[in-house]
Amino acid sequence: MLAKDILIDQARAVRERAYAPYSHFQVGACIESKNGNVYVGCNVENASYGLTVCAEANAIAAMVAGGEHEIVQMVVVIEGPGVSSCCGACRQRLNEFTDPEALIHFCDLVGNVKTLQFQDLFPYPFGPQDLSKRVITS
Repeated sequence: MLAKDILIDQARAVRERAYAPYSHFQVGACIESKNGNVYVGCNVENASYGLTVCAEANAIAAMVAGGEHEIVQMVVVIEGPGVSSCCGACRQRLNEFTDPEALIHFCDLVGNVKTLQFQDLFPYPFGPQDLSKRVITS
């Protein structure tokens, strides 16, 4: 597993490229995949707010585009002061690709870091296992 400082540096750098002209809330995310590769993403806002895409979602998309599907750890960086968590939609996205024990690090630009296991961030996930429980009757 890579040192989290390497991922923090990558997330801080990509955060600077965020397109956030409406909220001015720039976010950077960096994923380490199971194969040890690093994927980054930043938030991209849109005048039609519902079309805004989170940094975490863009990092996941980059990982999938790179042919991978398993997250070992992820860093999310905001300006701060203080750290902020992922939105609910990104927690659901992470659930597709993250083991319960995977580490999620939330950071700000002044050095505050909060680290959680994914299962603590999203304790009651909905996933593929729930779809297999469906009972179809005719």
